Amino acid sequence: MAKGLVPARWIEPDLPRPEARAARVGQLSIEIVSHCWNYSHLLIYQLGSLVRNPPRDCTVTMTVLYSSSDTDTLQVLDYFSSLKVSNVTWHWCEYPPEVLFRRGIGRNAAALASMADWVWFTDCDVLFEAGCLDTLAAALQGRRDALVHPLEEHCTPLLPDDAPLLAAGRNAPTVLDLGDMPLQVRPRKHATGPLQITHGDVCRAIGYCRNIPIYQTPSPVWTKAHEDGAYRWLVRSKGVGLVIPGVVRIRHLSKGRYTGSAFNTRLRARIRESQMRLREPEALAAVRLRDEAK
Repeated sequence: MAKGLVPARWIEPDLPRPEARAARVGQLSIEIVSHCWNYSHLLIYQLGSLVRNPPRDCTVTMTVLYSSSDTDTLQVLDYFSSLKVSNVTWHWCEYPPEVLFRRGIGRNAAALASMADWVWFTDCDVLFEAGCLDTLAAALQGRRDALVHPLEEHCTPLLPDDAPLLAAGRNAPTVLDLGDMPLQVRPRKHATGPLQITHGDVCRAIGYCRNIPIYQTPSPVWTKAHEDGAYRWLVRSKGVGLVIPGVVRIRHLSKGRYTGSAFNTRLRARIRESQMRLREPEALAAVRLRDEAK
């Protein structure tokens, strides 16, 4: 992909100019687009955060892209389908696994089809806690930015696979919260894959990397989301930072979405452990103590 080697307008010429984007005010509509593959124990917290904190000043369409072959996720979606939440509409979009594994395909389809004023592209480990969506809606009044993002997120410690919080998410579906889990504030200088909030007119005009073939090609295994950086290049913005409370992310050691051989799984775990040595020495020590106790 020729990111940076040619002007972005050569790849995506239809980005609407700021003056052509509607400066919407009043009760805004926000669509949240989330992927889930083998992460039902995280998705249950994300959907539960909307049940516990229903928006008052905006309407939300919660779109989840999933595969029915992921039966645990399907069970979670069936449960939340039965819950009526003020100002929230559940919207599940099923894809074959090989389509779901290339995240840009589902994001592109959702972007082109969205009727919302703004679209928040996220991952299923992000929660929307008290004040998050209503504050976002207030901050978006009259804006024409192509892309905005939260200036900070509140993160859990890096949790091992058998952490009680994650184990609770694997039980029968119900509405869960993080309890007294300590959270660390992490500043965000620019938009990232799960923290990309795009103007609806931009979504409908250009989709999500629609003109880059590799990002619209199904894959037999889950792929790294390199398209997120390409997307920011195509919209000509790293995002405008906004003060948005209640953006919470569950950080987790195990990357269950990846498929492949046992060797590949072990290799990914080793790479993850190497990264932890540099960034998470305390979390790594806790994992080792846990393993030695088994």
